[in-house]
Amino acid sequence: QVQLVEYGGGLVQAGDSLSLSCAVSGGEFKYLNLAWFRRSPGKEEREFLGRITATESRTYYGDTVKGRASISRDNAKNTAHLQIHNLTPEDTAVYYCAASTWVTILESRYFHWGQGTQVTVSS
Repeated sequence: QVQLVEYGGGLVQAGDSLSLSCAVSGGEFKYLNLAWFRRSPGKEEREFLGRITATESRTYYGDTVKGRASISRDNAKNTAHLQIHNLTPEDTAVYYCAASTWVTILESRYFHWGQGTQVTVSS
C-alpha cells in the first residue's frame, strides 16, 4: 500500500519561502504522478496547487501559486518537494501530498494521501 508522509510545515513569516517534502513508500514511486493540495481554514475542499508527472517530471501549477511555486521529485529517494515563495497569510493551510496513476488536477482522482502538515504564515 502506498504511504505518503509530509515534512517541513510550521510557522513562517510573510514574505518568506516554504519548503515541504513528501516521502513515499510502499509503491513503485517512479510510476506515480504526484500532486500537492492544501486545505485552508474554514474550507472543506482541498485546493490544487500543482502536480508533477511520473514520466519526464512535467509540472503544472494552480493559479493561486503559479509563478511562485516549484515542484520537484527525486526518484532515487522516493521523495517529492514543494516550494512556495513570497508567502502571505492567505497561504496558511494544511498542505497535503497525493499520488495517483492519473495525470490530473482533480482531488477525486488521487487515491493515496499523506496526513497533511500545517503551515501558518504570520503577518
